[in-house]
Amino acid sequence: MTKRTTALAALIALALTGCSAHQATTAKPTPVAAAEQKSPVEQRELSEGVYEMALSQQNGALYVATAQGFKDVQGGVVYKLDPVSLKTIGQAHTDLKNFGAVMDPQGKTLYVTNSLDGGISAMNVEDGKVLNRLMFSERNEKGFPYGAREIILHDGLLYIGGVADPAVIWVVDAKTLKLKKRINNAGKWVTGLLYSEQTQRIYAANGGGEILVINPKTNRIEKRWKPLGEKEALLLNLAEDPATGRLFVTDNSKAKTTLVLDINTGKVLKNLETGDTLAVKFNAKRHEIYLTQRESGKLLILDSNTYTVKKELSLPPHPNSLLLSADGQTLYLTVKQGFNKDHSTKGPDSIVRVPLAQLSQL
Repeated sequence: MTKRTTALAALIALALTGCSAHQATTAKPTPVAAAEQKSPVEQRELSEGVYEMALSQQNGALYVATAQGFKDVQGGVVYKLDPVSLKTIGQAHTDLKNFGAVMDPQGKTLYVTNSLDGGISAMNVEDGKVLNRLMFSERNEKGFPYGAREIILHDGLLYIGGVADPAVIWVVDAKTLKLKKRINNAGKWVTGLLYSEQTQRIYAANGGGEILVINPKTNRIEKRWKPLGEKEALLLNLAEDPATGRLFVTDNSKAKTTLVLDINTGKVLKNLETGDTLAVKFNAKRHEIYLTQRESGKLLILDSNTYTVKKELSLPPHPNSLLLSADGQTLYLTVKQGFNKDHSTKGPDSIVRVPLAQLSQL
């Protein structure tokens, strides 16, 4: 294991809303815990190095980007799962490791970030073939690639956050994968990205405690907010409530909180005492906020109006990324294992399916 891989893997694990070492089985998902036999929540062990997920509007399948192992394992796998049973219905073995993921609106092309190699790949969801790839030229002071991490798609353009100090946001044509622009001076480690239809701005969180407000028409940083002032913060993931103009921001390692900001001004409306929150999703249809607590091993379901905790699910050891279905009725999350001293993982990571309406009836 090189120092480069070890260092970047640690940063990726820190920044996430994180390999043919373990092959997934297609056995039926098992209940989350023996004590919850009647729970509708299902959990399935899948693979080492599980990171982000995406749903296809074309075939309804759930796609899971994995890096596989970080010790003596080359490449990764993108799994195609049945969105209800979580059974494997397809696998695409890739030569590079996969981390961030976003699906095109038609559900035909999956874009994944290849963080350790500093690139992105476009994949055909039907046959799993890599259609195109772009490798970024930036190198740090040691000559290693910037880590291409979080990715969003807006108006035919991909925005990819670079894990570096100072960081960069790459703007890429989604059809051709040609680099259109670099947004420089993005602070330390771009960790989260979000586009707001309400404000028509892109918001980027970074490891220096900043929120960057970017105009996608010019791809320039218009504002830099530091909601916690000089207090040390490593802001991570973002979610928005368009109806009220609230922006939710997590921090699981420094401030250990969830911030509620005015999306227009950056003013702190509420500082939620939710602890080490990592991923965050807002559900307008159910008026709920979902938060993963990586170190505490829990999924929190909050009432979005009162911020009270409606449900708390124990999903040890490390709940990670979140994905919400288009109809707002199903939540998916990944649960990661820890690392051994030799940088191998302690076991396969899991996929969890939460049917929200059924859960609320318990």
